[in-house]
Amino acid sequence: VQLQASGGGLVQAGGSLRLSCADSGRTFSNYAMGWFRQAPGKEREFVAAISWSGGTTYYANSVKGRFTISRDNAKNTVYLQMINLKPEDTAVYYCAADPDYGIVRTNPDYWGRGTLVTVPA
Repeated sequence: VQLQASGGGLVQAGGSLRLSCADSGRTFSNYAMGWFRQAPGKEREFVAAISWSGGTTYYANSVKGRFTISRDNAKNTVYLQMINLKPEDTAVYYCAADPDYGIVRTNPDYWGRGTLVTVPA
């Protein structure tokens, strides 16, 4: 599993952004995927997770209704669609992978490099 997140940038409050995370490995569909974020001066926190099939998703309360996680196993890619962005969403966003859907939400085995999302106040 080799993960690379992309799609971050500067977006005004209320705007939208879609993050992507591509896996250059060959076993992407065997893994549950997750997104985490780390804001300046804060600990990394869970954002969203999706099962290997894409049939089950889970969100942090802070993003529920605004963020949508999805995956395309044919493209070895997981996405995080973010709408109605707020200044408190400013963070470095990381994608992660783990064979276990429960564990990917807490302590995944594999991490990608982050991508910065900035939402000015």
